Amino acid sequence: MSPRFPQPPASIPATSLADLDAALERLASRKQAWLQVGLEQRVAYLDGVVAGMKAAGPGLVADGCRKKGIPLDHTLAGEEWLAVVTTTIRNARLLADALQAQGQPRPPAKWARADGQEVFQVFPTNLQDKLMFTGFSAEVWIEPGKPATQGRIYREPKGEGHVACVLGAGNVGSIPPMDVLYKLFVEDEVCVLKMNPVNEHVGPHLEEAFAQLISDGFLAVVYGGLEVGKHLTDHPSVDTLHVTGSDKTYDAIVWGPDPVEAARRKDADEPLNTRPFSAELGCVTPVLVVPGPWSDSDLEFQARSVAGMVTQNASFNCNAAKVVVLARGWDKREAFLDKLRQALRQAPARKAYYPGAQQRYQDYVAAYPEAEVLGAQGEDIVPWTLVPGVAAESSEYALTNEAFCGILAQVDLDCSTPAEFLRQGVEFANEQCWGTLSCMVLVHPKTEKAHKTELEEALGKLRYGGIGVNCWAGLVYGLVSTTWGAYPGHTPKDIQSGAGVVHNSFLFDHPQKSVVRAPFRIAPAPFWFPDHANLAGLGQRMVEMESAPGWGKLVGVALAAFRA
Repeated sequence: MSPRFPQPPASIPATSLADLDAALERLASRKQAWLQVGLEQRVAYLDGVVAGMKAAGPGLVADGCRKKGIPLDHTLAGEEWLAVVTTTIRNARLLADALQAQGQPRPPAKWARADGQEVFQVFPTNLQDKLMFTGFSAEVWIEPGKPATQGRIYREPKGEGHVACVLGAGNVGSIPPMDVLYKLFVEDEVCVLKMNPVNEHVGPHLEEAFAQLISDGFLAVVYGGLEVGKHLTDHPSVDTLHVTGSDKTYDAIVWGPDPVEAARRKDADEPLNTRPFSAELGCVTPVLVVPGPWSDSDLEFQARSVAGMVTQNASFNCNAAKVVVLARGWDKREAFLDKLRQALRQAPARKAYYPGAQQRYQDYVAAYPEAEVLGAQGEDIVPWTLVPGVAAESSEYALTNEAFCGILAQVDLDCSTPAEFLRQGVEFANEQCWGTLSCMVLVHPKTEKAHKTELEEALGKLRYGGIGVNCWAGLVYGLVSTTWGAYPGHTPKDIQSGAGVVHNSFLFDHPQKSVVRAPFRIAPAPFWFPDHANLAGLGQRMVEMESAPGWGKLVGVALAAFRA
């Protein structure tokens, strides 16, 4: 029997075209004034966002749970506390810290790789970080040949103001406000934020949390679908664009919605929309499982971890695990797959709240009739499904189409040793998987110690903007001190995972990628595990901690975490 999901929140009427014009006229009249707002006042705005998001938290979580079919008293409500409220608060707080450092916060450490590329440690930054995330670290790598400068807008003369149109993502409620924070405080642009109809319920809460910025004319929040979006992206008052969503949305804006005409325009290099355009557009995210001396409990732990990378937020994440890559000659291969199947079978069924999920699922099943249905099925459910034995070729449907639902493909590489797997795995991830946003590498500590040089070379060669070593790349997104975005180099004609970054609270001007490293066995259970027993309690304690860090609050986080 299918579970009964709560009813979603009521829909919000689209903003009228007249009101859109009025909002843009006001923003355009204030874009130059924003450049003159000093650091002290900017910090005050950010402090207001922290307080506002904390106050809005209960309502945001309640609406998000209703939309996503989560009973408010269920542990999975913690996903909304963590992914929406906590991360936005952390983003605003870390940006305030950066501005208090005159826009050039000092990273805890820096070094140069063997090839000269500069790397900065951005986490942990203090003792509380070290205690809360024992054994974790995060780095931002600078583009080779580029200066490791920070906070361009806070050290260069002010130029002309700009109005940015931010087209909000519909899957994770922290994406729209965090994109806005980046545009305002890192790129110096006032913003009109169009909420996605899928999670438009987030908008009114953001209007409360960002009330002072809205009142002072530096931000507007609007609602609607395609008509509103087209009006904004074509509007003469809009100077720049940013979208988190689909590459198809990006192409429709830049090259036009008609496929034939868009193809002609691409061939002729005649974009329909020539505004500067940053974007984060998803990925077929690979998980490279490096062969090693894994124990039975290691296999079970990492299978639960990969299952969580698939099932978190019902798999409606641009960084969800989409293809798990194994060495065919690894003697633990079959045992790991058995544990992975078991973990997916045990994961709770989730409401397929994102439009088109059922059709995308059917397309995959049609392409792969051998797909193994492992989870519950129902009218509102896309079952957790494993597609074993996918060929390691870019022509494969599973490697060129982001499922954006609960499907995980499995690929074997013809090797057995860690060194050969790392070499082949990098080549496979770079050349056969669509997109460059996120990637995970799972490696046993004994293997890492014995093959440290090969692992570091692999991390250097992986063309991904966010890499998680022994952890989900969702941490690259959520830490905020890291950058979030595609690997640099995509062009408008082949945009793939997008262009530009967000988050980046150390304000690096030329980041290439971010790497988060975690212990092989994380304790207590990390937040993405599908069987986490106290996620809601952990999320609420994390909101308190991020709002105003302190030792007493750290104790609360620890107690909640160990009840997992």
